[in-house]
Amino acid sequence: MKRLAVIAGAAALLGSAGVALAQSAAGIDDETEEAAAAQAGPPPMPQPVTMAKRPGATGGEALYVEYCAMCHTANGMGTGLLARRVDTPILEERDNLAAAYVVVAARNGIGNMPAVPRGELSDEDLQAIAEYLAAGPHEVTP
Repeated sequence: MKRLAVIAGAAALLGSAGVALAQSAAGIDDETEEAAAAQAGPPPMPQPVTMAKRPGATGGEALYVEYCAMCHTANGMGTGLLARRVDTPILEERDNLAAAYVVVAARNGIGNMPAVPRGELSDEDLQAIAEYLAAGPHEVTP
C-alpha cells in the first residue's frame, strides 16, 4: 500500500510520464498481466465423460460413452497417444473414420489399443458405435 502511495506521488511530480511509470510499476501493463497468467499454471484437467454428463445420449453415442470414452475423450490415454500421430485425436471430432475401420481396429486392436472381444462388446453394439463415429464430426461438450 505504501509502495503505491509513493509511486502515485512520484507520478504527480513527473506528470504524464510519471503516470505511465506508475501504471507499469503497479502491474497494470500488458506484460505484467501476461506474466501473472503464466504463473497461474495450466488449465484444469477435463472431467471424465460419463452418461451423467450426457443424459440425452442414445444408440451408438451412449454405447461409445459406456465402452470407449474412458480412453477416447479429452483426458483419455487413447487420445493422448493418437495426438502424437493425428491432428484430431478425439474420435468424436474426426470426419475421416469409416465404420468398417472402427470395427476392425476395435476387434483386432491397433497400436497400444487392445482388441475388444465379443464377450465384452457385441457385434451389433460395436457396429452402432462405428456408425456413430463414422457420422462425425460430432460437437463434443465437456
